[in-house]
Amino acid sequence: MKRLIVNADDFGLHSGVNHGIIEGYRQGCLRSTSFMAGGSAAEEAAVLARENPGLGVGIHLTLVAERPVLSPDKIPSLIGADGRLWPNHMIFIKKFLAGKIVLSEVSAECEAQILRAKALGLSLSHIDSHQHLHVLPQIIAVVLSLARKYGLRKMRLPGEDYFFTGGYAAPFSRHLAKAGLTFCARWARPKIQAAGILTPTHFFGMLAGGHMLPAHFLAILQALPEGTSEIMVHPGQDDKVLDAIYHWHYHWREELTAITSPAVLLYIKEHHIELISYKELTDEQIL
Repeated sequence: MKRLIVNADDFGLHSGVNHGIIEGYRQGCLRSTSFMAGGSAAEEAAVLARENPGLGVGIHLTLVAERPVLSPDKIPSLIGADGRLWPNHMIFIKKFLAGKIVLSEVSAECEAQILRAKALGLSLSHIDSHQHLHVLPQIIAVVLSLARKYGLRKMRLPGEDYFFTGGYAAPFSRHLAKAGLTFCARWARPKIQAAGILTPTHFFGMLAGGHMLPAHFLAILQALPEGTSEIMVHPGQDDKVLDAIYHWHYHWREELTAITSPAVLLYIKEHHIELISYKELTDEQIL
């Protein structure tokens, strides 16, 4: 049996992302999303989530690139000169390896994000993180502690197979980054399992993240193994508006097209792939 969680990241980042996610849910194969509590459109996302109760909503713990939920003076090791979180994962990792990231501040900011999501009325289905920092050594211990505290028993494990491409021609640097992430995810897996946290068995979307064109999405579906898999996507409604703010070179609209494509939906139906969210993930569905 093949079960599939199609999960959209960055719910709450921007209104164009929010409405792309809702369109992907209502008209496509999207069943799950991850909420960014410090995003500029977080309140709107919470309203949309309540209007679409079938959409599973997890917490997208954010330690880079966005605004913190806590006051910057409470988490100085996480904050740049502009008063925002460090710009990207590479800066964070360099500071982390140099011992300049204070874990108690990581815990405080992550907990504040969980609490803000709950205050906005969200019932959280799972945990993941912006740029996948939750699987770093030591950070995973912080996140697992918070998961236990708040009863969150499901988590993304972003370990895409080392050699899987899905037809996406990525530069070597991206292959290298994926390999590093997969190594960390596989290292973290036994710790996650020991904590009683469930994860999908398979993960896709790292290499083509932000560039998940319909052909790439369909290629992943065609390679989908037995068991439960997650495909990570980043849909949005207006590339020009989003690109003017976020210089990630994402194909927001084409990712939305991929998850609403008639060819994709027909393939899922004809091959009896069960679409679920993290809410429906159980021990029996993992194997």
